[in-house]
Amino acid sequence: MKAAPRYIAFLLGLMGLAAIVYAQIEGGDRGVAPLDSSGSFEVSGINVDVRAKDAESARLGGWRIAQRKGWQLLWAKMHGGDAATAPTLADSALDSIVAGIVVDDEQTGPSRYVAKLGVLFDRARAGQILGVSGQIVRSPPLLVIPVEWSGGGPRSFEARTEWQKAWARFRAGGSPIDYVRPPGIGPDPLLLTAGQAQRPGRIWWRTLLDLYGASDVLSPQVRLERLWPGGPVIGHFSARHGPDDRLLSGFTLRIETSDSLPAMMDEGVRRIDQIYADALAMGMLRPDPSLTIETPIGPDSLVTNESEATPVEETGDLTTNTDVNALTVQFDTPDVASVGATEAAVRGTPGVKAASTSSLALGGVSVMRVSFAGDLAALKLALTAHGLRVEEGSGALRIRRAAATPAPSAPPGP
Repeated sequence: MKAAPRYIAFLLGLMGLAAIVYAQIEGGDRGVAPLDSSGSFEVSGINVDVRAKDAESARLGGWRIAQRKGWQLLWAKMHGGDAATAPTLADSALDSIVAGIVVDDEQTGPSRYVAKLGVLFDRARAGQILGVSGQIVRSPPLLVIPVEWSGGGPRSFEARTEWQKAWARFRAGGSPIDYVRPPGIGPDPLLLTAGQAQRPGRIWWRTLLDLYGASDVLSPQVRLERLWPGGPVIGHFSARHGPDDRLLSGFTLRIETSDSLPAMMDEGVRRIDQIYADALAMGMLRPDPSLTIETPIGPDSLVTNESEATPVEETGDLTTNTDVNALTVQFDTPDVASVGATEAAVRGTPGVKAASTSSLALGGVSVMRVSFAGDLAALKLALTAHGLRVEEGSGALRIRRAAATPAPSAPPGP
């Protein structure tokens, strides 16, 4: 009978522990479900001001104008020209390729509609008209743990933060990074903490990545510095990658009032996504090999029977016995025609087995995957001999556009 009080105290202790765990998991002040990540071309920042007979007609008229302006801006973005050169499409044709209207800000009156809108274009349908591929090569699935430092301490999914909201608002369909964005509910606040983002232990990381279906982890961070309540806020942003929390790059943004904090966070997400995209193009986002559990190879499987080895026939071709490697080549793509022209030039180089664009950036620098019978230095020599201007960087080659040849001057007169 004397053991009964101890037993009751033990049960009460278990109940208290369960209540603490339940309180850590449950709660309505955490968790933000990500927006749609479908692959769409997005054009934002379109201002419209429309008057009509009633409010509904003014709104519909504003959306029609936003579709037309959005199509012109998208064409200029993809082809690097003036928006006025975009082909004219009927409203019915635009309706078939527009996936949605994003309302950033709007004011509605009895007969007037003033708004700042964005337009989402279906990638497959609009890509056919634009003359570009509707698909892009994306990275392996990468788990995102956004960490915000504010008030002296870090927070991830332990509480709802502006940084987490910004990552949930970000439309990742047009990014080459395959983000795995947890909603921050259920067990997420216990598993994906700010401390976990800085913990290098591989065993626990393997369990987490397998649970969320990811190959590696990204930890974008922001440290907020508030000068005074309601006043200017300075945000120090950093893009980090891997279980070792490796810093890729960072930048600083400033706003004058706290009311602009969501806009600063959205701009921070956009810039960090560009940092990750550049790192992917340079081959810096490869999953950490230590996060993969390999099946051990037994010593019996390493025994080779030399009597059954197949002899290699010697020929005069220097590339016959050379391993074919997948190499990365960056090249300038000012317009759509430059993509096919560069691919054709690379494919015509001796030793190149295949060449295809893996990441397209019209108006910028695209990335090509080249299967070549040799190493990076040999590919540089082959491309140079084929008449291309090539520079060698860190683990990749860069094909530069040929400099314009000046016109010969006229010979002096007699």
